[in-house]
Amino acid sequence: MEQSRPASFLASVTGASEARLCAELGADIIDAKNPAQGALGALPGERVRAIRAAVPAAVPVSATIGDPTDDPDCAVAAARFMAAAGADIIKVGFWPQECNQTRVVRQLGALSLARVRFVAVLLVDRGLDLPLLRPLRDAGFAGIMVDTADKRAGALPERLSDDALAKFVNAVQSLGLFAGLAGSLGAGHVPRLLGLGPDVLGFRGGLCRDGARTGGIDAEAVRAVRTAIPRAGVPSVPEPCRAAPTGAMAP
Repeated sequence: MEQSRPASFLASVTGASEARLCAELGADIIDAKNPAQGALGALPGERVRAIRAAVPAAVPVSATIGDPTDDPDCAVAAARFMAAAGADIIKVGFWPQECNQTRVVRQLGALSLARVRFVAVLLVDRGLDLPLLRPLRDAGFAGIMVDTADKRAGALPERLSDDALAKFVNAVQSLGLFAGLAGSLGAGHVPRLLGLGPDVLGFRGGLCRDGARTGGIDAEAVRAVRTAIPRAGVPSVPEPCRAAPTGAMAP
């Protein structure tokens, strides 16, 4: 498959030293995450602040807020916390078909956090929830990624077919948002995934010694991923398109 557009390299890190190393080796986006607490484990605020301070201002820092929640107030509080810690992008996880997820989306979309943008992370272990894409766009999310929760069950390309991933990427981009793919990815997955045209490819375990996502970052693994992904820079982040009337946000 031919690569249809360039992709950015997102590197998930646990602290300032890992952030500095990944930025120096060419990661386009530094993602603050606690892999010991799951796929979307959140780091303490002081750790996020240290990560933000460790990399150049031109390199955006994203931060996860923890496991998906159906409590809008909890999600809003966590988002405010990470914004105060200096995150430029806040990643919010969603399980498919959770009853309160559109309420979470609406309340996050109503927040005014100046320069901060939201990115949704759809965990695909229970399936892929495409009807949620339009509400996320209407709430002003800048992008949508897919990821896996159970890292023992295989990498994303082993869990979803190329057709399913291409459908996701095309659906997200057709809404004017950027589309990202993550989930136990390594350098060997890059050529296949680039052919699907994502805007972002995200890595953690594939950057670590022996592929252990809770271990430390391995410089050679970072270089291998950077070499595999043609340099593209950071995807453009659209200004929020705030929520239309409630009816327009229904899946």
